[in-house]
Amino acid sequence: MASGVKVEEVVKLKYDDIKKKKSYRYLVFYIKDEKMITVEKVGARDCNYNDFLGDLTGAGPDDCRYGVYDFEYTHQCQGTSEASKKEKLFLMSWCPDSAKIKKKMLYSSSFDALKKCLVGVQKYIQATDESEASAESIEEQLRKTDRV
Repeated sequence: MASGVKVEEVVKLKYDDIKKKKSYRYLVFYIKDEKMITVEKVGARDCNYNDFLGDLTGAGPDDCRYGVYDFEYTHQCQGTSEASKKEKLFLMSWCPDSAKIKKKMLYSSSFDALKKCLVGVQKYIQATDESEASAESIEEQLRKTDRV
């Protein structure tokens, strides 16, 4: 079900800056006036995952957000002695259980529009509480997509 919410052009441009140029570590988006997904915060390349979570959840327990994060971790393939550095982009929909129903419905029905615009995201994650958004949980989900 589509919500009719559009994605602002600057969202695509900033996303390309992360994907191609590695200019930023993360982006946080919100739905403005129930009509347009737009960029709310941009995280510098030296920001960490806790900064991202702070900006993602910073609007309070009653508000939803989307976020893209360029996650880095080390991966060791079987049969090799050295670990390689991996980077994966994931898109998270943050809708806490305490958010109003109307807002949660708007964000969940608009998630597909954002997914279509952000080509190249390796993982889509929906989080409703801090345990689902924790760095450990995210890394575990991203590692499942690695080749062994």
